[in-house]
Amino acid sequence: MIKTLAKYIGEFKIPSILTPICMIVEVIMEMITPLLMASIVDKGVEAGNIGHIYKMGLYMVIAAAIGLIGGLVGANLAAKASAGFARNLRKAMFDNIQTFSFANIDKFSTAGLVTRLTTDVTNIQNAYQMILRMCMRAPSSLIIALSMTFFINARIASIYLIAVLFLALVMAIIVMTAMKYFRQVFKKYDELNESVQENVTGIRVVKAFVREDYEESRFARASENIYKMFVKAESAVVINFPVMNFTVYACILVISWIGAHMIVSNTLTTGELMSLLTYCMNILISLAMLSMIFVMVTMSAASAERIAEVINEEATISNPENPVYEIEDGSIEFKDVYFRYNLTSKEPVLTDIDLKIESGETIGILGGTGSAKTSLVNLISRLYDVNGGEVLVGGKNVKEYDLETLRNEVSVVLQKNVLFSGTILDNLRWGDENATLEDCKRVCRMASADEFIDKMPDGYETKIEQGGNNVSGGQKQRLCIARALLKKPKILILDDSTSAVDTATDAKIRKAFAEEIPNTTKIIIAQRISSVQNADRIVVMDNGRISGVGTHEELLATNEIYKDVYESQTGGAGDFDSPDGDSSKGGEQ
Repeated sequence: MIKTLAKYIGEFKIPSILTPICMIVEVIMEMITPLLMASIVDKGVEAGNIGHIYKMGLYMVIAAAIGLIGGLVGANLAAKASAGFARNLRKAMFDNIQTFSFANIDKFSTAGLVTRLTTDVTNIQNAYQMILRMCMRAPSSLIIALSMTFFINARIASIYLIAVLFLALVMAIIVMTAMKYFRQVFKKYDELNESVQENVTGIRVVKAFVREDYEESRFARASENIYKMFVKAESAVVINFPVMNFTVYACILVISWIGAHMIVSNTLTTGELMSLLTYCMNILISLAMLSMIFVMVTMSAASAERIAEVINEEATISNPENPVYEIEDGSIEFKDVYFRYNLTSKEPVLTDIDLKIESGETIGILGGTGSAKTSLVNLISRLYDVNGGEVLVGGKNVKEYDLETLRNEVSVVLQKNVLFSGTILDNLRWGDENATLEDCKRVCRMASADEFIDKMPDGYETKIEQGGNNVSGGQKQRLCIARALLKKPKILILDDSTSAVDTATDAKIRKAFAEEIPNTTKIIIAQRISSVQNADRIVVMDNGRISGVGTHEELLATNEIYKDVYESQTGGAGDFDSPDGDSSKGGEQ
C-alpha cells in the first residue's frame, strides 16, 4: 500500500525532502533557547554581568529568527507537496477508472468511488502534510529535548525517559483500538454518499411520489451510523490526551521537588532547573504532536488502503499485445457463447449462443425482461468478455482488436441514455469531436432530432442540464442516437433506444437508417414488434437462450413466443412486459 502511494509523490519529492530539513532547523533553534536562558540566569543575572545578558539575548533573537524562517519555509513546502500528492492520487485513480471494464465498475459502487476521490484523498493530503512537518519535528524535538536533559542532569532526565516509554505504550494500544473503527467509518461514508447521490439524481421521482420524509430518514440513518462509528473511534483516541497530560504534569511535579532539593545541596543550578522545566514543556508539545500524528495516520491508513485498492485494480478487459487496428466489415458471429457476470454464479446469463449476422443486415432482438438481450449485445463491443466460446466482428475475435478501434466501429446506444452538461452540439460531438455543424445536422435529421432542436430558441447551442433533465425522454433518446451515428460506425446497436418515442417517429428513424446507412449492420433491441417487424431477421431471446431466428413471417409460423407476443400487441394488449398495453415500459437487464 505505502509503495503504491509513494510513487505518486512524483515531482514533489524535493519539497518533501526539504520540509523535514526545515523542521529540524526550527527544532534545533528552539532547543538552543533554553540553554541560552540558563546561561543568562546563571552567568548574567546571578553574576550581575549585563554584557553577558545582552550577548545571550542577541543569540536568542538570531536563533528565533532562523527558527521562524525554517518554520515558514517548511510550512510552505509541506503545503505544496501534500496538495500535489493529493492531485496525483486523484489523477491516478481517475485515469485507472477510465480503463475499467463494466465488470470492474460493478465491483465498486459509484458512491464509493466518489468517497475515495474526495474524502479519502483529503485525509491522505492532511496526513501527508502533518507527516512532513510533525513526523520530523516532533520526534527530533523529543529526542533533542531528552538529550539536552541528560546533558544537564542524567538523574532527572531518566524520569522523562520512563514517562516517554509509558506514553508510547499507551499510544500503541489506542491506535490498534481506533484503527478498526476508522476502517469501518469510510464504508459508512459510502452509504451516505449513495443516499445523497440517489436523492439528488432522482429528485423529480422523490417529489412526484412525496417521498421526502422517507429520503430524510434514510439520510439520517446513514449520518447517524457515521456519527456512532466516529464516537467509538474518537472515544478511544481521546484517552490519549488526559493520560499524556497527567504523565507530563506528574513529571513536572517530581522534577520540581527533586530539583529544589538538588539546588539546596548545590548539585543543580537555578538556571539548569529552569531549562529542565522548559524542556519538559517541549517534550509535552512533542508528545501532543505525536498524538495528533497517530490519530491522523490511523484515520488515513484506512483511506490509503481504499485508494490503493482503486489504483491497483487491473482492468478485466485490456488490449492484446499486438492489436488489430482495422475492422474489415460489420459482420458479427457468436460461436457457442457462454457468459455470466459473476464467475461464482451457478447459472450463466447466456447459454449456447450461436448466431451469424452478415455485414449491413438489420437484426431485431426481442425478449422479455431478464432474457439477456442487453447482455448479448454488450459482448460485441467488449463491454464484457465471454466466459466460453467467442465473438467475432469482421471475421476476427473481438479480443484481437484494439479496444478504441473496436468501440469506435461498434456504436452503442444503451438503455440508460446519458447526456452531459453543455450544449446540444457538445453532446453530439462526443461521437466525433471534429464534426462540423452540418455533420451534426445530418445525423440529427436521421434520428428525427432536428424536429425539436429547430424549435428551440438557441437551436444546436441550447444548453443541456446535467443528465439531460431539461429534455424529454424521447428527445434524449434521439440525441443519443444522433451522437452514435456521428461516429459513422460499421455496427450500430440500439438497446431499446426508441421506447420513449412515438411509433411514427420510430418508423421515420428506421426508414432513415435503411436509406442513409445501408452498409451499417444495425441491431435493434425492442419491446414493440413494430420496431423490428421489417428487419432482415429477428432474434427471439428466452431466458438467456435463442428461442428462434427468422423473418417476421417465419417466426409467426414457427415460434410460439413470438406469435403470442405479436397477437397480444396487435390485439392491443401491449409488449413483452406490459400486458396493459403501455409499450413505454419496456426494459431489460
